[in-house]
Order: sequence, then structure tokens, then C-alpha cells
Amino acid sequence: MGKVQLENIKAYAHHGCLPQETNIGSDYLVNVSVDTNLLKASVSDQLKDTVDYVHINRIVKQEMATPSKLLEHVAKRIIDRIFIELPTVDNAMVSVSKINPPINGDVEKVTVSLNLQRGQSVQ
Repeated sequence: MGKVQLENIKAYAHHGCLPQETNIGSDYLVNVSVDTNLLKASVSDQLKDTVDYVHINRIVKQEMATPSKLLEHVAKRIIDRIFIELPTVDNAMVSVSKINPPINGDVEKVTVSLNLQRGQSVQ
């Protein structure tokens, strides 16, 4: 097994429960880590034998462009797409951080992380 990780993918998006959050938008950082078998790629040196991180980045950018009330919902959508589009991924962890959230206090960011295994049901 191995991991493919993308760190601090920057996105400007319109997520939030408050109307001003969805109207104005905010800066976000997204981290993705996926578990997959990297042995074949380590020998073959071929992109087709690994998880393409360009594909993961495209999924993140597309899902971040669709507004949601909750960061949990965005993270789940990203993981769902990863499992659908990248069949060799066994486990995925996604963290979505809202930079300078509109809360009463000096908070750099708020982060929600979701870690799911392929086939794991959410209840």
C-alpha cells in the first residue's frame, strides 16, 4: 500500500449556512490523502498504474465550485467522486478548511476532516 497526498489546494468558494457566506464567498484550503497500491507504479514508471493527482485536484476544484451549507457535505462529495472515478483507491481522507471564518473571534481557520473506506456506508 501507499499514499498519494495533495496538500493545501487553494480554492475560493461560496459555502456556508449564512446568506452572506454564500454571497460573498471565502478562501479555502483542501487536503486530500488516498490509500492505494503503489507497487506496480513503482516498478513500471507509468501513470496508468498509479492514482493521478491531477485527477484528484480536478475533482476538488469542481466540488468546491458547488455551494454547500456544511464543509462536511463538501468533503463527502469529494470522497464520493474519488471512489467513483479512481477505482484503485481503498481509503480517502479529505480536510476542508475555511480561512478566516465569520465567527466572533480571531480564528485563522476552521477545518473539517472526513476519512472513509471504499464501501463504507454513512448512516
